[in-house]
Amino acid sequence: MRRAFERRRRMSEGVRDRWIISYADFVTLLFAFFTTLYAASTVDVAKLSGVAEGMQTAFDTPAVPATSLDGVAGGSGREVLQHGGEVLDAQIAYVRSQVETELDEAIRAGQVEINRDRRGLIISIPETGAFPVGSDDLSPALEQVMARLAQALERLPNAIRIEGHTDDVPIHTARFASNWDLSAARAIRVVEILMARDAVSPARLSVAGYGEYRPRVSNTTDGGRSRNRRVDIVILNGGTDAAEEPSASGVGRPGIGRPEALGGGAAPGTPAGGGR
Repeated sequence: MRRAFERRRRMSEGVRDRWIISYADFVTLLFAFFTTLYAASTVDVAKLSGVAEGMQTAFDTPAVPATSLDGVAGGSGREVLQHGGEVLDAQIAYVRSQVETELDEAIRAGQVEINRDRRGLIISIPETGAFPVGSDDLSPALEQVMARLAQALERLPNAIRIEGHTDDVPIHTARFASNWDLSAARAIRVVEILMARDAVSPARLSVAGYGEYRPRVSNTTDGGRSRNRRVDIVILNGGTDAAEEPSASGVGRPGIGRPEALGGGAAPGTPAGGGR
């Protein structure tokens, strides 16, 4: 009798303790759930951006022309426009990474500057250390930098516009009648370097000379004038290329409020280069 009682007591205690197993499983699941939430909240943005850019490049997604955004099936014009802007941003981010890798030493030495605006990526060559005063002769050091840049641009599909700029100090020499002439001549010299050894196709290149009429800063100081004397290599994004550059057939949009851009040369009347 006593043995039977003891046996029933032990069995009832075992049944009462079974809840611990379920509780332990529940706690383990909670731990896994919150660990996952923590991991998702600490994503490395830089790595994620790199992965996104790599996938964008691999699939080579084309830019979405602004003129074809409305009426696209599956979304409003605003949604497609936003998507197109994201694609252009990814394209320019990839282009910038390629150029910065190729020109790392020149950037750190101050020989070139890299910025971006709505047109695309801008590689600026300051006059100091690149061109003698009042000349379009590119220094040997900058010729080497341009040769390395050409190697990076060769791997990219983007159209490229080379823009010459000067300060507002007038120039009149046997070779250059005005700043228009100087700015265009300097831009053309850069084009010649980029085309050397067939590195960059001439069909992708255009030239504009702005003289002193597109300054970065005021020309009232020596430092300001020095910053304004430059050549800008503009790697155009798909939207700017479609909107501004003439088509391959030579029939382009009318250039309202912008200089004409001619492959490999400057248009008559195009502003050319700055002061010194």
